[in-house]
Amino acid sequence: MFDTDWLTLLCAAALGFSVLNYVLLDGTDLGVGAMMGMTRCAKQRRAMAVSILPIWDANETWLVLGGGGLLALFPRAYAILLPALYLPFILMFLALILRAMALEFRDHAPNERIKRVVDGLLMLGSVVAGGCQGIVLGTLVQGVPHEGGQYSGTGWEWSNAFPLFCGAVLVVGYTWLGVCWLYWRTEGELQQRARRLSSGLAFLTVGLLTVLVIWTTTLHVQYARRLENPLVWLPATAMVITLLAAFLMAFRSRRDFLPLFAALGVFILAFALMLIALVPLQAATSGPATQMFMLIGFAVLIPVTLAYNTFGFRVFSGKIHPIED
Repeated sequence: MFDTDWLTLLCAAALGFSVLNYVLLDGTDLGVGAMMGMTRCAKQRRAMAVSILPIWDANETWLVLGGGGLLALFPRAYAILLPALYLPFILMFLALILRAMALEFRDHAPNERIKRVVDGLLMLGSVVAGGCQGIVLGTLVQGVPHEGGQYSGTGWEWSNAFPLFCGAVLVVGYTWLGVCWLYWRTEGELQQRARRLSSGLAFLTVGLLTVLVIWTTTLHVQYARRLENPLVWLPATAMVITLLAAFLMAFRSRRDFLPLFAALGVFILAFALMLIALVPLQAATSGPATQMFMLIGFAVLIPVTLAYNTFGFRVFSGKIHPIED
């Protein structure tokens, strides 16, 4: 039915779509979590937690789709990447568990002091999870040593400067998304605080992403050849300027979701540039039968997950009104 190359391309597209959705949706949740430990007001912290409590677990479904899809569709790539990233992956999963526990049990804390500690753990879990995800992406872009289809590195490639910088950039970017989310979902003093923070985080994120793209071109000749192509960097530059202008103008609108959507556009553009640099990936795929099976699975699960996410956002839409814990 499908040519093998087309089948592989469709599977890779479905996998990339799942990863992108995770970054956009759960990245926003992690950004809100990163703000928790930096907010003294108990009412504001509760409003922040309530804004993501009904949806965070649905957002993480995309991580399961992406990780499972990588294992099934690109087993050799998975076998090479996993040994190189054992520690970042373990830290990421532990941090996600810590965040989940803090979110679900913060309302059961016996007093405000304990609740403040729980919120600090929520911030810690969010920052560590976001940082580890950036480190994983940075290690992938940097390249993992392998020979004969087997990992041949030391297990510490992720600790180089480039992956660590990617981790820091992603934490800042997630925080920007989280602040934009709070501007959309909250009101009053918390919303105004989010508005004040969002502009500075916007320019900081775009500045760091610019440094990251330039640094990426120095890693491999093929990265420089692709990213320095005028057909790539000229439209990308124009889109960044347009999105930043739209972001700043969105605060004049009554539609409070517009700043977040502009910020998500910057993330989508950054994800597209990463794919341009990396594709085609030199990784052996699974057999056509497995690819077809997974493609059918993606065709079923992606619409269901999108519908579930949409339903959750719809049910719990509206402004969060800060109240005392």
